[in-house]
Amino acid sequence: MAQKPRLSFWQIWNMSFGFLGIQFGFALQNANVSRIFQTLGADVDAIPILWVAAPVTGLIIQPIIGHMSDKTWGKLGRRRPYFLVGAILASMALIIMPNSPALWVAAGMLWIMDASINISMEPFRAFVGDMLSSEQRTAGFAMQSFFIGTGAVIASALPYLLTNFFGIDNTAPEMMIPDSVKYSFYIGASVFFLAVLWTVISSKEYSPEELASFDQGTDIESGKKGNQSEATTYHKKINYFRKSLLWILTGIIGSYIVYHYTLDKELYVLGVGAVVFGIIQLLTGIMLNNNRTNGMTEIIEDLFHMPKTMRQLAVVQFFSWFALFAMWIYTVPAVTSHIYGTSDVTSEAYNEGANWVGVLMSVYNGFAALIAFMLPVIAKRTNRKVTHLIALLFGGFGLMSFYIFKNPYMLIISEIGIGFAWASILSMPYAILTGSLPSNKMGVYMGIFNFFIVIPQILAASILGFITKDLFGGEAIYALMLGGISMIIAGFITLKVDDK
Repeated sequence: MAQKPRLSFWQIWNMSFGFLGIQFGFALQNANVSRIFQTLGADVDAIPILWVAAPVTGLIIQPIIGHMSDKTWGKLGRRRPYFLVGAILASMALIIMPNSPALWVAAGMLWIMDASINISMEPFRAFVGDMLSSEQRTAGFAMQSFFIGTGAVIASALPYLLTNFFGIDNTAPEMMIPDSVKYSFYIGASVFFLAVLWTVISSKEYSPEELASFDQGTDIESGKKGNQSEATTYHKKINYFRKSLLWILTGIIGSYIVYHYTLDKELYVLGVGAVVFGIIQLLTGIMLNNNRTNGMTEIIEDLFHMPKTMRQLAVVQFFSWFALFAMWIYTVPAVTSHIYGTSDVTSEAYNEGANWVGVLMSVYNGFAALIAFMLPVIAKRTNRKVTHLIALLFGGFGLMSFYIFKNPYMLIISEIGIGFAWASILSMPYAILTGSLPSNKMGVYMGIFNFFIVIPQILAASILGFITKDLFGGEAIYALMLGGISMIIAGFITLKVDDK
């Protein structure tokens, strides 16, 4: 029976190297976009709704790209064409973003930049499932975590490094982005393109015929003949009409409540999202009843027939990524106001604090890169679920400790805990998941799995502004503590996951 050959360390290195560039893009975005928004005039409580572009883009793009890449084969292979196209578009967006002349332009560029990064990123997850045998997948995702951490260390610290070592201006007139941020984005654009290009050139892919021959063997992790999940062996009929009605009514009622009680307008995102999802289900039901299928119907069908392990991991991902999104949105305003004592974006203290946040994000990403290769060792001595629990507990308490520490240098301790969690979030759920997925749907299921990353981000973008302003009195530090609690909850839920 055909089995995928074991790849060497350097083959896994080359196929994962593109993530160095991808994380340059994400790290620059996470560390600096809130700063750009505030510089261009955004209020602190308005930042989350401006960020909503990023998760909405991922929600739409990733399953589509995954579905398309599952069905693609050409001179560059199956996944690599998407790596390259996404890298070109993302590099252009990174150059344009810090030159945005107004807040609405910056918000629009975030949408475009995130869509481009997602085009490159989604197939990389499926690439590991395509190329590696079951026993090497944990190492494959750990390698991705290493490059994610390494890329983020450098990218997050770039404004600080350019200011303190190269004398680049870190302040600018009102409504202008400092040169330290601009040059950081230019460097990031170059690294993004070149790193992805290296993976495209140095890696090859198995042909559809070779992948089909591997599927005739036995999946080592799942123990299921032909590497088929329960998602492909049993499809119960879904009543899309009833489900669509419930989603549409829920969205309408929710939107009316927001209107009637004059709640924050960003809460409309949840109501509109529910209505749109209901309409998509309605259209799916109509087409399936008429024996018509297309990419949309296939994605929705796969969504409602996820493997059990994927459904369980979805809950873990929800609470984990709600916490992360709270951190990315609010670390800059929390640190600058709670520790540096200012919200004046033109002040030296604010920009010093914002640069220090970049360093802190480098710390957690750097520790994630160091700990990434230890995770398989810890998992071997315990198991993957316990490893993920321990990591998320460290991350949760790390976020909550931002309230306790008044010295900015002490926050390095907090970031070490967050780095442990980050490394595990980027590898353990995917290592657990891939054993339950059929290879002919690896891309689309990786895209669908992204739903449970972006849905909590959309929720966070919709409600965190409201919570921070009306419940926390505008104190961003409490949003970080809420994120810490969410991450701890995710850790304990991990113990319920069916990891074979």
